[in-house]
This record gives sequence, structure tokens and C-alpha cells, in this order.
Amino acid sequence: MLNYIWVGLIVIAISSAIGTDIYREVNNSYQNGKELEATYLQTSNLREEATGKIQIQKDKFNEHYKTSTSSNLELPILISKEPNGIRKFTIDINNNSPEIWKEMSQGALNKEKLSGVISEMLLTETENIFIIKIKIENISYIKLKSVTNATFDYAATAVTLALGLIGIMALWLGIMKIAEEAGFLKILTTVVRPITKKLFPDIPHDHPAIAAIVMNISASMLGLNNAATPMGLKAMEELNKLNTKIGTATNSMCTFLVINTSGLTLIPATVLAIRAAMGSANPGIIIAPSIFGAICAATAGLIAVKILQRMKRFQISNNID
Repeated sequence: MLNYIWVGLIVIAISSAIGTDIYREVNNSYQNGKELEATYLQTSNLREEATGKIQIQKDKFNEHYKTSTSSNLELPILISKEPNGIRKFTIDINNNSPEIWKEMSQGALNKEKLSGVISEMLLTETENIFIIKIKIENISYIKLKSVTNATFDYAATAVTLALGLIGIMALWLGIMKIAEEAGFLKILTTVVRPITKKLFPDIPHDHPAIAAIVMNISASMLGLNNAATPMGLKAMEELNKLNTKIGTATNSMCTFLVINTSGLTLIPATVLAIRAAMGSANPGIIIAPSIFGAICAATAGLIAVKILQRMKRFQISNNID
């Protein structure tokens, strides 16, 4: 079911992007091929390029792009002269740039700049001040490019994450196997049996799922997310072996997922490390709020899941032989 949801979201995103881009192309929202008049204040002039500032009156800009910019524009510009006499320009995009230029830069050759050609350049009565007409490079299909780039970026991230998890899972599953052979897991499950029996009444007390659940929760409480992930996957794998209706989550699966998702953490080691690395004056100040928030989330989640488990519409046959 989740796969269908993801496919549906991808289709909606692509369709929306294509629809938006076609609308903007038809209406020429980015004024491709059209000139925009501006004032150029030259600050340096070398043989092949010159730097300075470009000023555009808000009225002219708003009329050109059909926007409502509230102030005049003044941005740095670099002008270069080609051997064939054509003058090209590059405008840096920053926080002071108009929103439509920020949007257009996402579809430009360089996402931090807008470039184009100067079709006309006239010197005014004041030295180093010119009236110029600029044509920005053609911008099109921004949304579709964004969706495509995001698809490839997150695909690469998924591969990197999966490869990174291989080593982590091999390590911690190996540690769990050693602990199992040494009898540590049996001792641990015996100690926590009164709690697990209440939370997971459908699981036999000596089933491997209990050990995986306990290891996962223990790692999560210590803030060791890298260790908790393989244990969580192992726990779900073992719980699925007890499932009499494959494809439908059992009560134990739902309960475990609630505990896992609530982020029940006593020592948020990962967050503490990040805060310390970023130079926080007091990295440990979040410990108490984190514990309180996690307990509240876990309590609310367990109450909800136990109530829903008693409702007929959410019940499935999960008899264990």
C-alpha cells in the first residue's frame, strides 16, 4: 500500500510541475527574449570585463514581470565583452534579489547567478553611468527540473544510506548473535519479562523477537540510533514470523512501532554530539526536555494503540500455535 502512495505522490508532483511549467511557458512569465531597461554604474573597467552595479526602477521591473516589488533594485553586475563585440552580463543572486529572479535562478545555468546579453548600452552625461537594455537567458521548465534533480539527489542519498547501513547492521547483528550465544539475551529477556508480557502479550516469552525489541529500545534510550536501526529491523522480521495474516500489522507490531517512533530516549547522544560540534554553550540542557517529551509521546502512543487494539474494526486473527 505504501508503494502505491509513493507512486501517487510522485505522479502528482510531476504532473503539477509540468502543468505549472506549461502555464508559465504559454504566458511567458519570465519574459524570455524581452529587454529590460536599467542603469549601470561602472566601478571598474578592464580590457575584457567591467564590474559595477545595476539599478532598476521598481515601476519598470513590476511592469516587465507583472510583479509588485516595493523598492528599486540595486545589485552587483559583471559585464564581459566577447571578441565578436557582444556584451554579456552576470548578476549575482542573493537575499536582496527579487523573488522572481531567485526563482528564475533555479532554472539558470548557474543557480546563484543570472546571465544574458546587453542589447544596448548608452553613455549618459555622467561619466561611468550607462543606460543599458538587458536580455536574461531563456528560463523554462523550472519546476520539472527541480523535481528531476530532487529525484536523482534523493536516489543517490538512498543508495548512500543503504550502503552505510550494511556495515552497521553487520556489526550490531553480529554483536546480538554473540550476546545470544553467550546467554546474555536470555538473561535480559528474563529481567524485563514482566514489562514485555504486558506490552506484548501475543509474543511467547522466549521468542527471539523479545530480545530484538529489548535491544532496540535499549539502544534508542541511549541515543544510539545507528545501533537501534538494525535491531528494529530484526525485531520486525521476527514479529512477522508470528503473523497469521501477512501484509497486515499485528498488535505487537503496532505497539513496537509506537514505542520506536516516540523516540523514548534517556541520553540523546547524537543530538548532544551535534550541539557540542556546533559550539553550543550548554549541549546537555536539552536532556530533561527530551526525556519529558519522549515519555509523554510514548505514554500517549501506548494508550492510543491499546485502545484501538480493543476495537473490533482493528482486530485481526493472530492466534499462535
